[in-house]
Amino acid sequence: MSEIVIDKVWQEYGDQIVLENVSLTVASRAFVALVGPSGCGKSTFLRLILGQERPTRGTIRLDGAPLPPEPGAGRGVVFQRYSVFPHLSVLGNVVLGREFSSSRLTGKLFGARRRAAEEEARHLIAEVGLAGAEGKYPAQLSGGMQQRLALAQALIMKPRVLLLDEPFGALDPGIRADIHVLMKRLWNENAMTVVMVTHDMREAFTLATRVVAFERPRDREEEKLRYGATITKDIAIWPPRLAGETSPFSPDWAGPAIRSTGVQA
Repeated sequence: MSEIVIDKVWQEYGDQIVLENVSLTVASRAFVALVGPSGCGKSTFLRLILGQERPTRGTIRLDGAPLPPEPGAGRGVVFQRYSVFPHLSVLGNVVLGREFSSSRLTGKLFGARRRAAEEEARHLIAEVGLAGAEGKYPAQLSGGMQQRLALAQALIMKPRVLLLDEPFGALDPGIRADIHVLMKRLWNENAMTVVMVTHDMREAFTLATRVVAFERPRDREEEKLRYGATITKDIAIWPPRLAGETSPFSPDWAGPAIRSTGVQA
């Protein structure tokens, strides 16, 4: 289980309100895409779920329990800029998470435990389409290959929640389409909840089971500088998506492929 419940969350930095009275329940195994204008708090919201920041007001709960105060193995993250270690090989990057979680004191595994971790890592590397590249370093990989590596790096920890902060935005369209196919397969095959920030509406409706829009409801410039964003649209893909299915893109937030589940203001 990996249900996330966000209840009346505010995030403020001094006089600046970034998020304002945000409430959202993300069902276990859902794939939620967060969309909205630049600077409306989507990435801040993701950092709150990750545990990098604490809300000024309100609560976030994971499976009914308060969210741990720090990032942990149960919540994986992939950023737009490749979050891999340049001095480690592909295999070393993926094994690293296992080393830190299994041996916090030394950060190293030896003998049978090391062989088991490497075997698991090699399997995952093959799953993301990087078989044969285990000995290469990130600088030797294309952008799409580095994002595949970042996914393997996150998934080896078997996260209950996978957070994606515009992870495919820097990729060429053809490579991005291939990564979309991979992402859908990984989500179908792994028991995890996915929350993704994206500026690409087509990507949101292609991958997600639910699309949530953040906007600043006040229009005056002086109000935009002071007041925060909240959820203005919450749309579930309809009919419910089955494993491996995609949904038609809907630029107008309406149509036969989607069903509105209400608007929060």
